Amino acid sequence: MLRQLATPVRSEFVDIGDVKIEVERRGKGAPLLLLPGEEALEVEAPFLEKLAETREVILFWPPGFGKSNRPDWITSMDDVAYVYLDVMARLGLDKIPVVGFSLGGWIAAEMATKSDARFSSLVLVDPYGIKIGGPMDRDIADIWALHPDKVASLKWRDREKGKRDLSKRPDEELYVIARNIESCARLCWQPYMHNPKLAKRLHRVGVRTLLIWGADDGIVKTDYAKAYSALIPGSRLAIIPEAGHLPHVEQPDAFLKELTAFIG
Repeated sequence: MLRQLATPVRSEFVDIGDVKIEVERRGKGAPLLLLPGEEALEVEAPFLEKLAETREVILFWPPGFGKSNRPDWITSMDDVAYVYLDVMARLGLDKIPVVGFSLGGWIAAEMATKSDARFSSLVLVDPYGIKIGGPMDRDIADIWALHPDKVASLKWRDREKGKRDLSKRPDEELYVIARNIESCARLCWQPYMHNPKLAKRLHRVGVRTLLIWGADDGIVKTDYAKAYSALIPGSRLAIIPEAGHLPHVEQPDAFLKELTAFIG
């Protein structure tokens, strides 16, 4: 069961042209950029509080997610990646670890193929973003076409760990949740959850890279993970047992062990 965290959140907005990006900061210490997934479950997961004990965790909310605006010209993760690189430059974030989860992992990978000069390392946690099979192959489970119960069974090893009682959430939070779903569909519907060009660009990633994957992820399976890792020169793949698409939620201790050993 997810919960609200006690770590104070410091928020600001960064304007890049007509794009207004919501930026959150938690904790103290050396900075780390965290890019949440499409459901943003990371922002209320206990692992984040542990991470913020020794790091300043900086979160970017994509256009159309959280309180970030969504200009009509932003139509893909490719667009979002350029905006995020500008935000990093505006905030003076340099030589820091970048950790992306699911949709955020896809964005982080897109960023690194364009310029990884501001990255010290890259961590991708069960990311989307590439197509590994043929046109008729289902590499990524269709989270919109399948019944929600089926999606949950594919996403979680233990479904109890992903339950949220939305009836107790204030309207402002429910609005953000609904807006995140809408923006994910708008940006990822066609082509579904990938950029056809990204797989051809991943060889450009020049920083140390770790992929962390849940062994029981049914949304993007471990074959997808191995193909993703093979496209990034020198990358390493860590498989977390007894975890689905969100190993940082289902197995936070094992996840943090892999993460902290990698980023130092």
